[in-house]
Amino acid sequence: MANVADTKLYDILGVPPGATDNELKKAYRKLAKEYHPDKNPNAGDKFKEISFAYEVLSNPEKRELYDRYGEQGLREGSGGSGGMDDIFSHIFGGGLFSFMGNQSRSRNGRRRGEDMMHPLKVSLEDLYNGKTTKLQLSKNVLCSSCNGQGGKSGAVQKCSACRGRGVRIMIRQLAPGMVQQMQSVCSDCNGEGEVINEKDRCKKCEGKKVIKEVKILEVHVDKGMKHGQRITFTGEADQAPGVEPGDIVLLLQEKENEVFQREGNDLHMTHKIGLVEALCGFQFTFKHLDGRQIVVKYPPGKVIEPGCVRVVRGEGMPQYRNPFEKGDLYIKFDVQFPENNWISPEKLSELEDLLPSRPEVPPVIGDTEEVDLQEFDNTRGSGGGQRREAYNDSSDEESTHHGPGVQCAHQ
Repeated sequence: MANVADTKLYDILGVPPGATDNELKKAYRKLAKEYHPDKNPNAGDKFKEISFAYEVLSNPEKRELYDRYGEQGLREGSGGSGGMDDIFSHIFGGGLFSFMGNQSRSRNGRRRGEDMMHPLKVSLEDLYNGKTTKLQLSKNVLCSSCNGQGGKSGAVQKCSACRGRGVRIMIRQLAPGMVQQMQSVCSDCNGEGEVINEKDRCKKCEGKKVIKEVKILEVHVDKGMKHGQRITFTGEADQAPGVEPGDIVLLLQEKENEVFQREGNDLHMTHKIGLVEALCGFQFTFKHLDGRQIVVKYPPGKVIEPGCVRVVRGEGMPQYRNPFEKGDLYIKFDVQFPENNWISPEKLSELEDLLPSRPEVPPVIGDTEEVDLQEFDNTRGSGGGQRREAYNDSSDEESTHHGPGVQCAHQ
């Protein structure tokens, strides 16, 4: 390990600079529980310090930067993204931008280029476990042969046709005393406002001042990130002469998972069980997003109703920048009933003796009519329209007000 000149982050966690990953994790868990805002509302700033220190020291690349160059290396390596300025200001004193020499003034009023937006598809497993991936992008960079000038020194001349404005103003007379003014891009300089003689143009960029370059970005998807969240690479967008490069912004796009659905920090899943499991208890195993085999047990005697939901605390998604705190897992149970005539009448009578007794049927008074309860296919509709046609008579106005047939649905 390199010599550690700055031990501020280690001191926050209360560990020596040579602490192992396991020691860091134990120290963080202990402090996070003690200073968590839910338990200690007045320790919000302290909790931020603890979380930030662990985030840096648990990442091998960030830890190496910090060990070698201290807070200065960490600031420069961070690129000023992800709210680092506020955390550095609180922990080390002084803002990140003041440390970097007041960038807004050092830009000398140069206009800023456009940001480059790119979608980044990630799985739910990536957002649960965290992931480091490489992304290859093509962008414009200033030509190194001519330093972004397009040719040798003095070769660039102001366009005489548009006087360096890049546009031409044309005036056309429509009628006596009436003219129309039109603006168009200058064709001599293609809107650049500058021209370069062909013989003086840079051979590498052909006078375009920029060339295409393939850029490989190392993208860190942290645990607990969400769909739509942005990862920003400051100043990595297209370069152009006299223009401050914009940012490359990656927009996370979560792919659908076959088992789990995410809501905030909670996970939801559906599990099918049979009637015997719903009545007599059960045990089943499923594979979690980090590869663990989770065994779910439910004791005999506790009944699972069709469509009911049970919760497993602490098995949801990790919180962003606080991955040891997790949401909950909600399991919805789909109870599968047996098919018709699955058991003999004799066995069915024995089963009925074991089940809770039927409710008493009240005596029927007056005329009765017995009807059959039949299967219903809801994809074909109720058929009430055809039945009503037999009663539909133009002389009977009330017949037009019959409502649709009543359907009984089991929730």
